[in-house]
Amino acid sequence: MSLQFHQCSFRYGRKVPVLDRLDLSIGHRATVLLGPNGAGKSTLLGIAASWILPAHGSVTWRGTDPSQAKSRATYRKAVGWLPQDVKPMPGLTVRENVAYIGWLKGMSRSDAWDQSRDALERVKLGSLTDRKSHQLSGGQLRRMGIAGTLVHSSEIVLLDEPTAGLDPSQRQIFRDLVTHLLADIQVVVSTHQTEDLDSMYDHVVILDQGQVRFEGDTESFLSLAAAGIPEGRRAEGAYTQLIAQEV
Repeated sequence: MSLQFHQCSFRYGRKVPVLDRLDLSIGHRATVLLGPNGAGKSTLLGIAASWILPAHGSVTWRGTDPSQAKSRATYRKAVGWLPQDVKPMPGLTVRENVAYIGWLKGMSRSDAWDQSRDALERVKLGSLTDRKSHQLSGGQLRRMGIAGTLVHSSEIVLLDEPTAGLDPSQRQIFRDLVTHLLADIQVVVSTHQTEDLDSMYDHVVILDQGQVRFEGDTESFLSLAAAGIPEGRRAEGAYTQLIAQEV
């Protein structure tokens, strides 16, 4: 199963294209998407989530194209998405927020409500189902958002900068959560964090100036680091090597 981008282009207004005829296939269990600010990571995931449509080209999941109205609901049920800015519905409890997302994805109200508890248990928020969502911490709010991507039985989940602004303990909770989720779904994570890259992800994509600068397995990526780089900084070294070549 793979997420396919074919000749995707996108620009905001009359600016330089954020993505320029990009071709990419993501079919691995755990993919990390790295790149500097403005590289197009969020735009790429927004297109993958069918939140925005490419100006040119297409995206498909298992052959399903969300640009076709008849297949959009099927696509969106299979592809879960957590944007950078998680905004809960005012006044709703944690469980009500997750159930509401399931309903928006086409589930019946009863199914969405029933499965919302299981989704919250998977992200370790089962004890907070009745808490008002605005009372959650930043890390808890992200986990509630991930539960919203799971409630409709996603086959692939897109997480856009999910650890931004989290403290080290919250980032560890997130890493443990992703490792747990990988048992039965595919995950694509956009991030600036390179720590634990070798243990969490089996595929790396480097995006810069709307183009793929590298795509391959994690060990091949790490091997790009300059000789003498300490083991714990190989990912940072490899990333720096690739981006520096394009400056």
